[in-house]
Amino acid sequence: MNAADQNRTIALAGLFQAVRLVQQTATGEARDELATNACINSIFNTDPDAVTDIFGDTAALRTGLEVLAKQLGNDNKQRDMTLTRYVITLLHLERKLSRKSAMLDEIGDGIARVREQADFFDLRHPTIIAGLADIYKRTISTLQPRIMVSGDQSVLANQDSKNMVRTLLLAAIRAAVLWRQCGGSRVKLIFQRKALLACCESLLREA
Repeated sequence: MNAADQNRTIALAGLFQAVRLVQQTATGEARDELATNACINSIFNTDPDAVTDIFGDTAALRTGLEVLAKQLGNDNKQRDMTLTRYVITLLHLERKLSRKSAMLDEIGDGIARVREQADFFDLRHPTIIAGLADIYKRTISTLQPRIMVSGDQSVLANQDSKNMVRTLLLAAIRAAVLWRQCGGSRVKLIFQRKALLACCESLLREA
């Protein structure tokens, strides 16, 4: 497996995993705990030794890898077009964010403050999730186009659910940043689909 393709596949899987978890949260479905923890932890893992360290072991990315395999595959019936629209919008927002140094600094400072709280609370503690959600609300949610999450309105009206959705969207942006840092682009996503799918299937066999 080509190392560069593997890194890009891991980044994409992280992005698709975060978006799938957003969908599940918004509709009140149960989320995989390992997948959720991996996405939240990735927000804090800003200076890893290797891309493979960001989400933990491959098992922690199984949800994202499974979704990515369906999205990259040839069976159109397996694809989730709503999820695809979320991903495209997030990649667009990340490109806008990359040109806003002040906002990037604000996000970095915010994560550092929440990281200090994480020394005292579990990653899934409401205080941590609320802190990460506030970072997203104050920064990325002010960019256009805004992500409009669809789901069960009674669920989305709940503050804890809203905080988790925003935290997972922040994790999705972190994965989108990683995708670009690994050389990912819209062109590669289109023309290297088979290579990315092969890497995805290989990583799934390890998960």
